[in-house]
Amino acid sequence: MRHGADHFPRHASELVKEAMDDTRVVIVNGARQTGKSTLAECTLAGESDVVKHFLDDPRTRASAEADPIAFLDAPGPMLIDEVQRVPDLWLAIKNIVDRDPRPGRFLLTGSARLLGLRQIPDALPGRSETIELFPLSQGEISGAPDGFIDAAFAQGTRLRVPESTLRRRDYQALIARGGYPEAVRRTAPRRRAQFFKSYLDDIMSRDVHQVADIQRRSEMARLIAVLAAQSGGLLNYSRLAADLGVAVGSIRDWVGILELIYLVRLIPAWSANATTRAIATPKLVFTDSGLAAHLLTGVTNDATIGGLMETFVLGELARQLTWSQTMARLHHYRNRDGYEVDAVLEDNAGRVVAIEVKAAETVRADDFRGLRHLQSRLGDRFIAGYVVYCGTQQLPFGDGLTAIPISSLWTVGDRRR
Repeated sequence: MRHGADHFPRHASELVKEAMDDTRVVIVNGARQTGKSTLAECTLAGESDVVKHFLDDPRTRASAEADPIAFLDAPGPMLIDEVQRVPDLWLAIKNIVDRDPRPGRFLLTGSARLLGLRQIPDALPGRSETIELFPLSQGEISGAPDGFIDAAFAQGTRLRVPESTLRRRDYQALIARGGYPEAVRRTAPRRRAQFFKSYLDDIMSRDVHQVADIQRRSEMARLIAVLAAQSGGLLNYSRLAADLGVAVGSIRDWVGILELIYLVRLIPAWSANATTRAIATPKLVFTDSGLAAHLLTGVTNDATIGGLMETFVLGELARQLTWSQTMARLHHYRNRDGYEVDAVLEDNAGRVVAIEVKAAETVRADDFRGLRHLQSRLGDRFIAGYVVYCGTQQLPFGDGLTAIPISSLWTVGDRRR
């Protein structure tokens, strides 16, 4: 494996194998350097007659562009890496799988949300399954269960978590490391910083250029730096436009591009009939806390540390949702009366688990203000509310409300049960 067995997206590996058993086309989307190629090659390692095409190679790309039908002519399964580089392949793939509906026919990878790219002519509806690959979770890095979401919905107020050995400085180190396999592998701070610098250079010179014609690269780079300082906060396009001296429309377009290539993620606002005063503004977080922390090197204060801690926690929850048995969606909540909750997980039955993030080693009753507000509005729909913090112990704070260490997100539960 390119990154080594210790730094492999094990959860996504299981999902891809399951999808290949009953889906004609499996698409693995994700940011650059998250292990997509390694994952795809390992998934097909035991298959016979596998054909592999890597479209980063200009000769391979030229062949695909010249004759897509001939390029795809093979009896067994085919891996096509960085498929977004040759959009004409999509119609040819559709034609092939319509005539040959065997599952596991194509495994495609791309460093962008492929179905959101304007140049992709067909989304292969009913023929494909998309699996998103994010930077490694803490459970994947450390070999922990990664089962908090399923455990929280199943056990609610009965959930018990192990005592943690981590303190605030330890979480700050995890945040700075992030989850890109190569960044995890590099233990020397200077070498890791060099990885992040090169990664950002690649984002600007390759990924952004692939999905849009951006002429003002220096302003896009400034936007990325400003967004890092605001990661974990509400997305205010007008304020960003004023700060950068750029039109609001351009800022909207650029943020959309950064989301398309998995640099940032927008967390939608949550509301319900019982809480009609909710604010609809999304929250923006970086997909990887380590990259955000790198951009903020030398700029550390309570606000940036709090934002990075929230980015870290929301990232762990977002990753876990891709494999949890509970079909839930991640939102944030804020209303006009000043009540807010950092993460609202709602399942298909409308049940809610709510989470507040604190970058402190102690917890106060007032930290549960937003959670109590939701609890009072939702009644039986409110399964449990947690303040996740940098302390070591689980502490009760009233019926249905508990403080738990941040590490509970990956040390709790066995998702296979």
